[in-house]
Amino acid sequence: MWQHKRLSVALPAYNEEQNIAHAVKDFLSVGVVDEVVVADNNSTDRTVEVASRAGARVIREMRQGYGFACQRALKEATGDLIVLAEPDGTFLGKDILKLLAYAEDFEFVLGTRTSRVFIWEGANMGLFLKWGNWAVAKLLQLLFNGPSLTDVGCTMRLIHRKALRKIQRRFSVGGSHFSPEMMVLGLLYNIPMVEVSLNYCSRIGESKITGQLSRAVRVGLAMIGLILRYRLTHWGFWRHRRRRRHSMRRS
Repeated sequence: MWQHKRLSVALPAYNEEQNIAHAVKDFLSVGVVDEVVVADNNSTDRTVEVASRAGARVIREMRQGYGFACQRALKEATGDLIVLAEPDGTFLGKDILKLLAYAEDFEFVLGTRTSRVFIWEGANMGLFLKWGNWAVAKLLQLLFNGPSLTDVGCTMRLIHRKALRKIQRRFSVGGSHFSPEMMVLGLLYNIPMVEVSLNYCSRIGESKITGQLSRAVRVGLAMIGLILRYRLTHWGFWRHRRRRRHSMRRS
């Protein structure tokens, strides 16, 4: 509980047996987390059993894909505030407090992993990933008139339930490029958002999204394609909302 609001942590998981118990306990140890929800995405190891024993509520998402698992975890979370994160050891539970520090003024608080002083030794954030995430984030910022953005692929973020309800019915990405879709929809629906630097640690095992350069390039291109498609297909939508906001201010 934080300021009389229930707080959920939502974790997508696929074959995370090695670290998920530590992740669940780490998030619960912060003292403000009411529940940890794990959306298991057809794991073939003991992820479900280990997560349950650690104190998480585990649900199954049969549609294979990181985005589908994120969507299900967010949907099943019951908190007034929901933190989406990863269970692979790359994020620290205590950084929830950083997100909460801005949660009163912003309905969507994004994490960023691109600040050098917060990147731990061994973290999967080389120059290509760091500047690639920065460049795509700046593209998103430019095309959608967003706030300062420096990381388009950081999973860890906080969103108010009322803000999530505005955008979740429009989720369409089931793959690894789900994160920027959530950001784009937040901007399209004029949800107040801000970005906060988080610790980024070395993970246990290889990343299923950016563990290989070729895979990282494919995900990056998919993110760029997604952003451009939204820009082209929602041009009229965005202009309509902007005119509507201006007219409301005048009245």
